[in-house]
Amino acid sequence: MIIQRVVLNSRPGKNGVPVAENFRMEAASLPDKITDGQVQARTLYLSVDPYMRCRMNEDTGSDYLLPWQLSEVADGGGIGVVEESKHANFAKGDIVTSFNWPWQTKVILDGRLLQKLDPQLVDGHLSYFLGAAGITGLTSFLGIKEKGHVTQGANQTMVVSGAAGACGSLAGQIGRLEGCSRVVGICGTDEKCSILVSEMGFDAAINYKKGNVAEQLHELCPAGVDVYFDNVGGDISDAVINQMNQNSHIILCGQISQYNKDVPYPPPLPPAVEEIQKARNITRERFLVLNYMDKHEASILQLCQWIKEGKLKVKETVVKGLENIGVQMFVPLLEYGFKIICLNKVKMSLQER
Repeated sequence: MIIQRVVLNSRPGKNGVPVAENFRMEAASLPDKITDGQVQARTLYLSVDPYMRCRMNEDTGSDYLLPWQLSEVADGGGIGVVEESKHANFAKGDIVTSFNWPWQTKVILDGRLLQKLDPQLVDGHLSYFLGAAGITGLTSFLGIKEKGHVTQGANQTMVVSGAAGACGSLAGQIGRLEGCSRVVGICGTDEKCSILVSEMGFDAAINYKKGNVAEQLHELCPAGVDVYFDNVGGDISDAVINQMNQNSHIILCGQISQYNKDVPYPPPLPPAVEEIQKARNITRERFLVLNYMDKHEASILQLCQWIKEGKLKVKETVVKGLENIGVQMFVPLLEYGFKIICLNKVKMSLQER
């Protein structure tokens, strides 16, 4: 069986910016028959995420992420429909997902690596399982629950950087649902700011490319900052930390401004900012959603309920065609500030429309 796949063609280097030529499309063959325990599926959706920048390096800098290998197929979160199964848990027509789905049109996978999905949980919006009802939603929800220390009625202010990104757009809404009285987002265009406020329920949003971020934060967060959902790091995070209250909390979700630099994760803070963090007893701990596997199922059900009730708004960027994954989608997503206008993560659709 001949299939199409995307492989890693070259590495950008630890301090380099990815380019489309780092990937290439090629034909490959799959076995005509599957063996016991295996499942053959047709790919429907693939997810494109900022953490994948680390996988382009020979060393990811992480003990839980393996690097992509040169001339080998890339992989990530994916969803497909079962076409043939020799695993007791799956039948033809089942919708399945895996965190290590190869970037190819059809796959043969070990059934132990797959999870069956219930399309009714998301009213048939299967791509949501790679976003708001998947690992992205879990990261936002569990990050706030486990590291944010949000308390109903405590009059807390939350700031979200990278607020128009996948986790950020959800985190602001979830922070509100969990009890924050004020939510302020930071992003890179006036259009994104407008969407955050008019559609996502943020109280205010700052375009970091215009004006002084610290001054705007001081104006928009007069009582200081109690919870900071950090997606970007760098100068923006330094400005937020400067205005955080005593015993406040940083949810360390990502540091996208640093992903094209050879620095440790999490990146160290400048000495003056680190001194503020310590003096004010601000928590800043690495957060890994995979450490909370026992809470995933209940959390997904909560996220799906909020989505169905209209309490959690979902916006997606979906582009059709595996051939576009490098040129049109992967590289823009990794550029600091995001060029993608639509909120939430980018997905490749391989469905016929």
